[in-house]
This record gives sequence, structure tokens and C-alpha cells, in this order.
Amino acid sequence: MNSCPDYVLLLSCPNAKGIVHAVTGFVLALDGMVVDSMQYTDIPTGVFCMRVHFQLPGPADIADVRERFRVVSDSFGMDWRLVDREARRRVLVMVSAHDHCLHDLLYREQKGSLPMEIVGVVSNHRVSKKLVDDHNISFDYLPITPDNKAAQEKILMRIIERKRVDLVILARYMQVLSDEVCTRMSGRMINIHQSFLPGFKGAKPYQQAYDRGVKLIGATAHYVTPDLDEGPIIEQDVARVSHGLTVDQVAEAGRDIETRVLARALQYELEHRVLLLGNRTVVFSRY
Repeated sequence: MNSCPDYVLLLSCPNAKGIVHAVTGFVLALDGMVVDSMQYTDIPTGVFCMRVHFQLPGPADIADVRERFRVVSDSFGMDWRLVDREARRRVLVMVSAHDHCLHDLLYREQKGSLPMEIVGVVSNHRVSKKLVDDHNISFDYLPITPDNKAAQEKILMRIIERKRVDLVILARYMQVLSDEVCTRMSGRMINIHQSFLPGFKGAKPYQQAYDRGVKLIGATAHYVTPDLDEGPIIEQDVARVSHGLTVDQVAEAGRDIETRVLARALQYELEHRVLLLGNRTVVFSRY
């Protein structure tokens, strides 16, 4: 029971007349107030997408509000979710040797700029253990070899279940997860990588980019799918680099981009601003 319920409604359905009227009428029938509303119609597919942030004047049971909305959703064949905007999701971060994104996420959580609770960190390296320990967060060391990968992934899934994890962030986790894990975590796992992948696959992508004399580098945050680095994209950004930079300077610029792209993508997800549309996303950005 919330004293002043603050909800977000995300929905998609075949486009039809009267959807906006029906949704806002539902809020009005609850004596609620629409704080923000955004919508989009995907012309090629004919799918209508909408995000509504609304508040109710007094205590309410979210289960009851959801049940009352089913009358609207059923009439338009909607895929939808209604969530408590103030609820903090439980996040598990996975990282390898490069911990710049982990540093940033821990700082943002500590400052309250991201509505989440980091409930654990999993790594195939020990590099970040002290950092994580200093934040009083559990650290699980799961080294990966060809012989133990399947067993370690079973441990990972037990960790996710035991900690009641809502969302997993691959913050430069440099191991390829199995199709089984990717499928089980569909829509609940976000990865960050250099946007010039898959052009520069494998180890040392910044070295490869430097050797080719690229003028733009970037990063992409996307949902994880069994197709490596092919999942629906949430956020991207780029920066210009010149011939005068060393490979270390290019890599440093790349780390800055990765950090901010992952943070923005995570914010969109945590604020319930992302709708999946096949292999694409609709992002109701506030910027």
C-alpha cells in the first residue's frame, strides 16, 4: 500500500482509434493525474506504443489497479506492464578485469541517481574484490575455463535466484554466456560494448581501431540475446578521435563513452522507458 501511489504504465498493441482516450480515461476514473505521457506509432508494423506516468491521490493496491486496467488492455489486445515508479530494482553486476563501468555504477547507486540496489557482483577476476567489499556488497569469484563454464553458469543462475535479481548488467564482462543463460535472462540482461564491434571483434578492439586509423569511436548498450552482440539496442554514443592520440588515449576516450552509455541505458530501463519492438527498441527518453 502506497500513501501516494506513483505509477508507470508501458504498453504496446495494434494501432487503433481511441487508445489514448481509453488509457487517460482509466486514470481519470481512478481520480488520478497524468504527470507525463509519451506515445509512438511504428508505421511499418502498425504497433502503437505508449508510456504514461501517473499519480493517484491516496492509498491504492497496485494489484487492484492492474486488475482494473485489464478491461482496457483486453479490449485493445495490449502487451503491458504497470509498475511502482518508486520501487528500486535488484541489480547484479558482472565484470571482468576492466572495472571502470563498475566504479561508475557503484557511485551512482551510492548517490541515489539510479533507482536500483546492487545486490551483488560476479566476476571471473579478483581485480574488483576490494572495491566491492568496500561498498559492503557481496562478491562472487567465478573463474571460467572451457572445462568448468557450464558448472559456473549453474552457480551464476543460483546466485540470481537466491538474490532475487531483477536485472543483470554486463559491465565489461568479457565472457560469452551460453544460449541457455541468455534465453532465461531475456529482457533482463544488459551489455555494454564498443560500437565499432562487430567490425573489430575479439581481443584489443581499441588497438585494432587505432591500427585502422578510425576517426570515430563509440559504445553500444543492448539487451543480451543468444546472438552475440546482436540484441536490441538501448543507447549509443560516439566521440571523435584524431591521428595524434596514442592507443592508450583512444582507449581512455572509449572507456568514458562506455561508462556514460551504460549509465544512460540503465537509467532508461530502471525508469521503465524502454519497450521491445522485435529486434528494436522504443526508448521514451526524457532528454
